[in-house]
Amino acid sequence: MTKLLERPFVDDLAACLRFYSRLDVPLAPSAQLHFPAALRALPVAGAIIGGCGAVMLLAARAIGVPPLPAAVCGVAALVAVAGGLHEDGLADLADGFGGGATREKKLEIMRDSRLGSYGAAALMLGLMARVTALASIGDRGIWLAAFALVAAGALSRLAGLAPLIMLQPARPDGAGASVARPSFATLRAAIALGAAIAAPLLLAGASLPHLLGAATAAGFAAIAVARLARSQIGGYTGDVLGAAQQTAEIAFLLVLSAR
Repeated sequence: MTKLLERPFVDDLAACLRFYSRLDVPLAPSAQLHFPAALRALPVAGAIIGGCGAVMLLAARAIGVPPLPAAVCGVAALVAVAGGLHEDGLADLADGFGGGATREKKLEIMRDSRLGSYGAAALMLGLMARVTALASIGDRGIWLAAFALVAAGALSRLAGLAPLIMLQPARPDGAGASVARPSFATLRAAIALGAAIAAPLLLAGASLPHLLGAATAAGFAAIAVARLARSQIGGYTGDVLGAAQQTAEIAFLLVLSAR
């Protein structure tokens, strides 16, 4: 834990933003990065990505855009900042698991850049779920919706590590295999940051049971993706990690939108 604290946090944050988004974040040439340890900054990186969506949502509402199209603007900003990285993972996982008869065929389909019917349906339903849930939250308060995007960005990426923690890589190459399992100290630091980032939702109007329920749903959704990946391909890939983040974010927003 002492060695972890000795590392510059800003370098860890830059590493996470470079990996999880399209943001061109400068990195000190002298920085000695160890990505598993850098994951302690992942909730902050997720909050920054979610914050970009929150800014777009607030801007749309400020000029009189109704809640539903404003929610579309907010989610569109999330997709743009992250480069569709996680959405691509969800679509590829749906295509592979839905269209492949064997483990090898599933992995082959997941590596194919073309979008199939299962992937298109998963992508469309995932975007619809996030947009409509966000619009429903926005009906109860614009600041609640804005903070929800920030918290969802942080907690969903933290929950999205579930396949990394629970499984072994399904293949020796690819983006998933390049990310090693974080240590307990790293996870403890990341969880503490995630809780601190989500706390302002209580000031914006969410109740503690509501917030805890949403966070729990996000965790269980990511675990469900990990268990599905274990049964389908025997491990995780980069697409599995992306799908876990997406399902966690969807679950968080849906539960938070419940009346």
